Amino acid sequence: MKVKVLNLKTNKSTSQEVSEDIFGRDYNESLVHQITTAYMAGGRSGTKAQKNRSAVSGGGKKPWKQKGTGRARAGTSRGPIWRSGGVTFAAQPRNYSQKVNKKMYKGAISVIFSELLRNDRLKVVSDLEIKEPKTKNITSLMKSLDLKDALLMTDELDENLYLSSRNLYHVGVCDTQSIDPVSLIGYENVVLTKAALKKVEAML
Repeated sequence: MKVKVLNLKTNKSTSQEVSEDIFGRDYNESLVHQITTAYMAGGRSGTKAQKNRSAVSGGGKKPWKQKGTGRARAGTSRGPIWRSGGVTFAAQPRNYSQKVNKKMYKGAISVIFSELLRNDRLKVVSDLEIKEPKTKNITSLMKSLDLKDALLMTDELDENLYLSSRNLYHVGVCDTQSIDPVSLIGYENVVLTKAALKKVEAML
C-alpha cells in the first residue's frame, strides 16, 4: 500500500510504499485497550511506604511491669497509640505494572497506526526541520499542515523542534524510540517524517 508524503518546502506530494501488514491491519479494540491500560498502570508510582509497629526500630523492652503501677498495661513503646510508634494499617509499596508480550505491544502500535491512517489522521512529511527554537515556527508549521492538535514524530529527537513546541499544550514531540499508545491515541493527528516512517516500519 502507498501513503502520501508532503514536501513542506514545495507543497507537493509524492507517494511512499509501506507494508500492508503494519499499516493496513484491522482495528482490534480489546488489544489496544489492554496495551493502553498496561502502559498507564506502569506509570503509577504506587503508595509511599509506611512502617507498622513491627517495622519501627526500638520497642523491644516492656516499658513497665504488667501489674502494680496503676497504669494501663503496655508491651511495647512502638504501638500505634504511642508517639513515634508504628502506623496502624501501614500502607505498603505496590507494583502496578502488568506483563505485556512484545508481540502484543508491537501489534497494538501497528493497529493504532493503521486506524490513524484509515481515518486520515496520520500525515507523512518529508522533514520537520526547525532552524530556530521559537514557538512561532511551530505555529506556522501547524498552519501549513492545517492542523490544530498533533503529535510530531521524527526519527531522532530534534532539540529545536522540542523547544519550539513545549509552550503549546496541543502539540507534542517525540522520536520513534519514545512511541507509546497513550500519546498516539491522545492527539487528534500524528505527523511523521519520511525517515521516521521507515524506522517505525523497521521496528514493527
